[in-house]
Amino acid sequence: MELEIPRCFNMSIQSYFLFGPRGTGKSTYLRSTYPEALYIDLLKPDIQRKYLARPETIIEQVHAHPESIIIIIDEIQKVPAILDAVHALIEEKQGYRFILTGSSARKLKRSGVDLLAGRVILRQMHPFLLSELGDRFDFDRALNIGLLPLVTFSLDPLETLHAYIALYIREEVQYEGLVRNIGNFTRFLEVISFSHGAVLNISNVARECEVERKVVENYITILEDILLGTRLRIFSKRAKRALITHPKFYLFDTGVFKTLRPKGPLDSTHEIDGAGLEGLVFQHLVAWNAYKSHPFEIFFWRSRGGVEVDFILYGEDGIYAIEVKNTDKIRPADLRGLREFKHDYPQCKTLLLYRGKERFLKNQILCLPCDKFLSAMHPDCTFDSLL
Repeated sequence: MELEIPRCFNMSIQSYFLFGPRGTGKSTYLRSTYPEALYIDLLKPDIQRKYLARPETIIEQVHAHPESIIIIIDEIQKVPAILDAVHALIEEKQGYRFILTGSSARKLKRSGVDLLAGRVILRQMHPFLLSELGDRFDFDRALNIGLLPLVTFSLDPLETLHAYIALYIREEVQYEGLVRNIGNFTRFLEVISFSHGAVLNISNVARECEVERKVVENYITILEDILLGTRLRIFSKRAKRALITHPKFYLFDTGVFKTLRPKGPLDSTHEIDGAGLEGLVFQHLVAWNAYKSHPFEIFFWRSRGGVEVDFILYGEDGIYAIEVKNTDKIRPADLRGLREFKHDYPQCKTLLLYRGKERFLKNQILCLPCDKFLSAMHPDCTFDSLL
C-alpha cells in the first residue's frame, strides 16, 4: 500500500546521500523508483559483517555488475569505511550514480568522513506531508499518530509508535554505543518531550533527569544527529528589542512526541494537543522547505518580555511570521505576537493558523484553518500561493 503514495521528494541526477529517520520511507521509495539498481542493504547482519571485514568488496561487486549504473547502499552509517571505496569508484568516471541512505549522520561525522568532498550532494526525506496523502488521511488522525509512513500503514499505529521508539533506543543509540547509560537516556527522552514546542532550558532538563548539564547537551546532540530532534534558533536580524537567546526544541514527528509525552491526571490534554499541533506545523514547514531546496531559513521570535511568534520564514522570497493556535476562536490576545513582530518588521506577511473553519482577515493578519493550510502545502507551491 505504501508504494501507492507518490512522494514529493525530488531525486537528484547525480550521486546523493539520502538521510532521514527510520520509517520515513527511504528504502520503499528507492526500491520502487530504481527497481534495476544494484542494492546493498547494510541493515542485514550478514551483509554488514561482510563489508565491515572488507569495505573494498563494493568495488568488486560494482565491477561484477556493469549493467547496474545506479548503486544504492542502504544505511551507510553502519559501515562508513565503504565511502572510501565509493570515492574510488566515482573517480573512475564510468557514470556510476550512488545513492547512499542513512538514518544517522553521527557515525559518519565521528569517523571524519568529509561526505565525499562535495562529489555527493545531500538530500533528506521526511514524514508524509498531508498533501502527499490527499484524501487518504485525516487531520485529527495526523495529530494523534503523526505522519511516519511506517505508522500510517500499520494495523496498530499506537503499538507501532511504541515499538519504533524502542527500536531507535536499541539500534541507533545502544547498539552504536552512543551513550553509556541507556537508562538515563530513556529517562531523558521522556523529560525532553516536555520541551517539544517550548524554549529549551537545558539546566531544567538536566535537573529533571538527575544528570549533569553536559550529559543532556550530548543527548540533545545525539537526537539531532539521528534526526529525531531539532533546535530552532531565535530570529534576531536587525532586532529592535531585547530578545531571548535560548532555542526552541521540536521532535521530528508529532506522533513520536505524543508517544513519548507522559500523560496523567495533572497533564492538560489541551496543552499536549497544542504542542502537537505546533509540532505538526513545524514538521510540514521543514519538509516543504527541504523539498524546495531550502528557499527559507526557519526561526522563531521571542522578546525578553515574553512576546512570541512561533515561526519566522526568512529568505530571498520574503519574510513571513506564523502563529499557531489550538483554538477554534481567535481572541485579540492571540494576535499580539504577530502585531508586535509586524511593528518591528513592517515588510513581513503575518499568518495565524487555528482550528476553526473560516478564512478571514483580522487586524491585517490573515487567519487560516490549519488543516486546510497544511493539506495545501506542496513543494510545487510558493508560500504566497498558500495564503
